[in-house]
Amino acid sequence: MTRATNLPPSLTERAPSADTFLQELMTIQQTAAKQVAILGSRHVPLAHQQLIEMLSYALALSGNRILTSGATGTNSAVIRGAVRADLNLLTVILPQSLDRQPRESQDQLESIINLVEHPENNHLPLAEASLACNREIIAKCQQLICFAFHDSRTLLEACTFAEEQRKVVTVFFFD
Repeated sequence: MTRATNLPPSLTERAPSADTFLQELMTIQQTAAKQVAILGSRHVPLAHQQLIEMLSYALALSGNRILTSGATGTNSAVIRGAVRADLNLLTVILPQSLDRQPRESQDQLESIINLVEHPENNHLPLAEASLACNREIIAKCQQLICFAFHDSRTLLEACTFAEEQRKVVTVFFFD
């Protein structure tokens, strides 16, 4: 995991055990396709969105299954890249129902084959529904790549949860 000094204690204080380190190395070096979750902030500059889209495209082109959510910003860029490579390798899990997403997201999500909606969470605040959604995505992946700001509480909680689940976690900070 990429470490930073301003992270919550759970992301900085724990030294990885030898077992964790070996597991991360094996996952990174694995040549077979993986389940890679890519999550991140909605507030992403266009240049960063283009880089995220290229990363998603390259990962999917290499045969990796890509998991993300359906928000604007990072997740939208992930979707564009994965769709360009192979629509069948993309799974989008929404925190709520499709009709609760912004119009621009709905337009992009209409063509997604592997789309999971959670209308049972429509009554929840978006932050709470997003937390549950992120946990579901992380449970299905082997590796998490996260694009966040240091004050992105929900995303950093997702990274902590992923570490606790012994996933390979890489965090890129915009600030």
